[in-house]
Amino acid sequence: MKSVRIWLWIGVFMVLVQVMLGGITRLTESGLSITEWDVVMGSFPPTSSEGWQQEFENYQKSAQFEKINNNFTVEQFKSIYWWEFIHRLWARLIGFVFLFPFIYFLIKKKFNGSWIKKLLFVFLLGGLQGFVGWVMVASGLDGDPWVDPSKLTIHLLLALLVYMYLIWLVLSYRHKPVITDHPNAHRSIKWVLALVFIQIGLGGLMAGTDAGLLYNTYPLMNGRIMPEGAFQQIFSAEKLVALSPEINFIHRTFALVVTLMIIYFWLQNRKFSSPIIHKLNNYLVIGVLIQFLLGVLTLLGAKSSIPVFLGVAHQITACLLLGVVVAIMFYAKPRSGYAQP
Repeated sequence: MKSVRIWLWIGVFMVLVQVMLGGITRLTESGLSITEWDVVMGSFPPTSSEGWQQEFENYQKSAQFEKINNNFTVEQFKSIYWWEFIHRLWARLIGFVFLFPFIYFLIKKKFNGSWIKKLLFVFLLGGLQGFVGWVMVASGLDGDPWVDPSKLTIHLLLALLVYMYLIWLVLSYRHKPVITDHPNAHRSIKWVLALVFIQIGLGGLMAGTDAGLLYNTYPLMNGRIMPEGAFQQIFSAEKLVALSPEINFIHRTFALVVTLMIIYFWLQNRKFSSPIIHKLNNYLVIGVLIQFLLGVLTLLGAKSSIPVFLGVAHQITACLLLGVVVAIMFYAKPRSGYAQP
């Protein structure tokens, strides 16, 4: 049983790293550097000058090169190629790390029928997430020189669903005694989970539309509570990029809502019979305050581009916060008897 839990925790960690790599790839605008999806040969980078030249020529046919990076040399191309390559390679590695131990544990009969279905669902979610990732990249190869913001957000949220589900599974995979806590905790933490998940989705839209480069002041937006003329074209805009000011306003405003909701949850549920939930509850409120500060610093530091370190730290802290929420929801869930693996 311990070996299975370690395997699942490794999966949680690897998905978290993949989200981080995706954030770096987006912030360095590297996501469109590889224009083909080759499952086998795409696992190997070019090893010769001829190979690099071929990859560069493929990139030169893309909209991003033609409209933005048409002055790139092969060496400059390599600087964005490597981030996208590592991002894709890590995704493949996640697949192997899940598949081979899964087969081994099946042979050793570590899972019952119910758990086999749960783990197959993880593979399904992971495959769907990878497919959406390629659809996302394909959306930016022709026409607009950037990926579709909605597809980018779906790609991110699917990765987070895998991440959340794995945390739930690893916490479930053991004999677990009943924990009695505040009767409202499980209901209210669901609301917190929904708000955090939505806020991360809004962050995906911020990244996809480059809305974070607008209004680099806080709390006002260049001296206003909201952008001038905001929401006037919300139903007529043909592309999400046209709504960047509105997305910026919603994301920063909703961040305040999430923060206040978590502080309220902490105040209402800080006295638990379970020490682990008491500890997680404290982590939750500390995490959201750090996350809020990182968001503000990222906005203030974004001039010509989003600071990569701050942007990635902001994203990863959001993921860790989401993980804490899932753990609280698991431990606060009313249950009878024992959870059986």
